[in-house]
Amino acid sequence: MSNGTIKIFSSLVFGLFFLSSSAQIKIGGEDSTKMPNPITKVTTDTGKVATVKDIDTSKVLNLAAPKEYEIAQEPTVVGAQHMDVAVLLLISGLTKGDKIEVPGTKITAAIKNIWKQGLFEDVQIYANKIEGKKIYLTISVVEKPRLSKFTFIGIKKGEANKLRDEIKLVRGKVVTDFVLSDIKQTIIAHYVNDGYSNIKVTIDEKTDTNAANSVTLYINVDRGARIKIENILFHGNAALSSGKLHRAMKDTKEKRLYNIFHTSKLIPDDYRGDKDKILAAYNTVGFRDAKIVKDTVYKSKVLNRVNIEITLDEGHRYYFGNITWVGNSKYSSKMLSNILGIKKGDIYNSSLLNERLTMNPNGTDVSSLYMDNGYLFFQVNPIETNVHNDTIDLEMRIYEGTQARINNVTVTGNNKTSDKVIMRQLRTLPGELFRRSDVIRTQRELGQLGYFDPEKMTVNPVPHPEDGTVDIAYGVTEKSNDQIQLSGGWGGGLGFVGTAGITLKNFSAANIFHKDAWRPIPSGDGEQVSLNFQSNGLPYQSVNLTFIEPWVGGHKPNSLSTTLFTTTESNGEPASSGVRQAINIKGITLGYGIPLKFPDDYFTLYQSINYQYYTVENYGSAFIFANGYAHSISYKLQLSRNSADPNIYPTYGSNIKLSGEWTPPYSAFQHGTNYSDETPQQLYKFIEFQKYKFTGTWYTNITNWANKESEGKLAHNFVLYTYAGFGLMGYYNSQIGYSPFGRFYMGGSGLTGYSLIDGREIIALRGYDNGAVSPATGAVSVTKYTAEIRYPISLNASATVYLLAFIDAGNSWGSVSQFNPFSLYRAAGPGVRIFLPMFGLLGFDYGWRFDNVANNAGMARSQFIFTIGQNLGEL
Repeated sequence: MSNGTIKIFSSLVFGLFFLSSSAQIKIGGEDSTKMPNPITKVTTDTGKVATVKDIDTSKVLNLAAPKEYEIAQEPTVVGAQHMDVAVLLLISGLTKGDKIEVPGTKITAAIKNIWKQGLFEDVQIYANKIEGKKIYLTISVVEKPRLSKFTFIGIKKGEANKLRDEIKLVRGKVVTDFVLSDIKQTIIAHYVNDGYSNIKVTIDEKTDTNAANSVTLYINVDRGARIKIENILFHGNAALSSGKLHRAMKDTKEKRLYNIFHTSKLIPDDYRGDKDKILAAYNTVGFRDAKIVKDTVYKSKVLNRVNIEITLDEGHRYYFGNITWVGNSKYSSKMLSNILGIKKGDIYNSSLLNERLTMNPNGTDVSSLYMDNGYLFFQVNPIETNVHNDTIDLEMRIYEGTQARINNVTVTGNNKTSDKVIMRQLRTLPGELFRRSDVIRTQRELGQLGYFDPEKMTVNPVPHPEDGTVDIAYGVTEKSNDQIQLSGGWGGGLGFVGTAGITLKNFSAANIFHKDAWRPIPSGDGEQVSLNFQSNGLPYQSVNLTFIEPWVGGHKPNSLSTTLFTTTESNGEPASSGVRQAINIKGITLGYGIPLKFPDDYFTLYQSINYQYYTVENYGSAFIFANGYAHSISYKLQLSRNSADPNIYPTYGSNIKLSGEWTPPYSAFQHGTNYSDETPQQLYKFIEFQKYKFTGTWYTNITNWANKESEGKLAHNFVLYTYAGFGLMGYYNSQIGYSPFGRFYMGGSGLTGYSLIDGREIIALRGYDNGAVSPATGAVSVTKYTAEIRYPISLNASATVYLLAFIDAGNSWGSVSQFNPFSLYRAAGPGVRIFLPMFGLLGFDYGWRFDNVANNAGMARSQFIFTIGQNLGEL
């Protein structure tokens, strides 16, 4: 037999060769002795091939008496097309020189180790030959198929694309049982998190005839019906009503018509989180021992609905007792207690305590007091020193540490905006004391630039206690903020007027002549350039060019702005016709803004000099005079305070403006002039007026839902937007009276830029016709109020969408003496705003007016308002 070769092989085990009559091996959860009997062959000296039953195996091996052999050489591996041979041998544990018993445990272990990798459909071990005490082995494997492609059946393309991102299957991946199971579990988890509970997933494998050892997976998904919550029932609650507990559950809501902004899907993760919110609600009213005894979810009588029952043990209410301070030397205990604002006998509220110590969003907490004075390493730990009956005594243990100074400040992520533009906005400078308020303000200032996504802005203070310094690293993400403006609207009796324009908000004039900077335009220095053209053909054309340098000289944030414009309004006849009627206005505005530090550094003082030159040609009675010209030279001074959230969807802060505009009092230098004898051309050759305006805008969070940072989701909070504005125009000489230029016209969408030929200000009042709430000659006093409740649909910087419900109220009068801020025309309605970086703000509103306007009986009761790239007109 030494010259012959013995081949004995089996699936999963060393076959009949190595299996004694009493041995049983379990692999992959099956008893190998119960598997189909493999074809076991022996090749004899004569070359005859026979099955085991044809051979007298007693002449080969005694299966009842194990015999020891030495592996003569590294086992040969057959069938491993993708797996590294060396790795497979390492997994088997069989190496040259090893002593093994036949039959024995090492062969069994080798097969087990290879099989449990899950990469093979069949594992076989051959004994090629035996020479005395030496044995030659071959490991033969059949690899499991690899993925060629996969497709979903039973779901829509959009959902299939989402699932593709989640299951992360790639071509060539080994299709193991684990992979198939993971696909199913991932799909089920996806739909469970979307409110489904009876999801069925089956996977069919079909051989791909176009690729070797490859399969196509057909993933069948039956998600069933979405499960909604019919009722949430509470038991054992006395201190908090069921209504309050329902409101505490922010993400788990009953199916009700009034819950239009919340889902009623049963999502397990949200439900678990909302149970914690119930206990948090109890903690805010002193019931810190409150607990959920049990909760159950069961089918409702309504199809695809469930009921939730929650049983509570409220415990009893606790109160704050004595509060003492230990470790404080910088500030007195009295001062810290005043900031804490909690007195003995107040209802115990751990959330309020933490907020007053470290987490007040307004910055009026103990931690902010220290951190705004450089104490970055400050810590405060409230320790319960005594709990007696229903009263809890606290000791505030403070570690003040040393004052930290800023060492290095870095900004990353600005691949377009110049470093100098960012650095000049920083309030945290090397060498200065660390102040948390400066970090928060820096984030706001960077967001206010409009070049970065405020929601993706990060700040990472890295303290160094060993030397009392801190490094601050800001991270920004550039966003597209240049705009191509394509606007359209009706106004001023001109019919449809189209607008085309471009606004570059991060321009670089210094790089205009640098060829490499045109990618596609020079940018990064924070300058703003806009060019707009409006027209409806020959009757109306307007061109406007504006340039703003936010940092004149580069050392202080003093802004310089220049605006040039020309506007022509005519009867549409060409100049050569001889019957052309036209008005043209050319103008220039030079503005200069200075940030102030008093009363606080949210204030800005803006000044401008404005000049307009009017020419009138054959305009007849349609204008103040038929032929001639007029000059308007004015000086404007505006004081503003802007602390509003810089996001596209503001949620806090305010923007208040107070302004005055004056022309020279020309009439004061013309003593003895009888103005009643002068023609309109003579009277208004040099226009004189004075104008005063106040506007205030406030943003208030109605809800305070937190971001789901673990899921990367921003909180969608209701916001109350309120606005109030007042405007008055005065004169210098009673004989001349109010100037016919620059008056107020209220009503309609407020699309500014149309019929501005006389310098009028068009103010929106939704639900009313354009200019309907003003005298035909314009108003000299005006008031406007607006309230909007807003709710965001999308807070993505590339497409921000929010819904709104508005109430507008306003009026205007032909004299200042008629001004009455409580005599108002009112309207209300819904709307939507869509912000696209390339096009700006798109608005759709439906306004329903409540009041009738005298001499305008034919005005519609309601109106749609549609604007593109324009904000609604304001004072």
